[in-house]
Amino acid sequence: MSESGIPGLDEFLSSSGYIEGFPKNTTTLIYGPPKVGKSIFCYQFAYHGLSIKEPCLYVTADDGMKQLQQNMIDFGWFLQSSIGEELLYVIDSISSLSGVPIENTNTYTLSKINDPTDLMVKVGLGTRFVFKKSNEFRAVFDSLTTPFAFNPEPMVIRFLKTYLRRLKEAGATVIVTYTEGVADENTEKTLKSIVDNVIMLDGNYMTFKSSLGFIGTAEYKITDQGLVLGKGEIL
Repeated sequence: MSESGIPGLDEFLSSSGYIEGFPKNTTTLIYGPPKVGKSIFCYQFAYHGLSIKEPCLYVTADDGMKQLQQNMIDFGWFLQSSIGEELLYVIDSISSLSGVPIENTNTYTLSKINDPTDLMVKVGLGTRFVFKKSNEFRAVFDSLTTPFAFNPEPMVIRFLKTYLRRLKEAGATVIVTYTEGVADENTEKTLKSIVDNVIMLDGNYMTFKSSLGFIGTAEYKITDQGLVLGKGEIL
């Protein structure tokens, strides 16, 4: 089990009888409409791992590094010590569009959201970096919505399949996010079919579907400490 860091989620999943907590070394798609907590889930998942010294490879496609740090500070989650310990490796695939020169570091590198080949090269470098820290680590891609805006849908799917396979083989527990309705219906079906688990957020309820066949729904709230699960139902 990989502790999710979402209060109530691990216990809810364990109560299903299918899985024990958040499943380690799996791939999970988190999707739903805008502003329902998808990125917050990522922050929480990554930060909890870092707090227990579990490294994280974080691809940010919606916000630059400074905005990512500020978003997490808003919840009281500070990254500086994890950056100093080189537990967090960030691939920033959006800031290069601004044209403002930004310097790479040991744990931070720029990529191009409109160049999946370059992004995959950076993912390979980042994977090797965090793997040296631990053969059990977390990986976040937030979010796939932006690559779909800059690249043909089949190209994004090809990239995602390679990304998920490489990280899972390396031992990572992987989360990717996506805003519902951005790609066409068939592409969305493909997205859901190439991951192990799917979590749907709608602003009030979190629905978890596993490749093992488990389906469950629980209420959740966005608080000043992140997502918190309430009552749930195993279906």
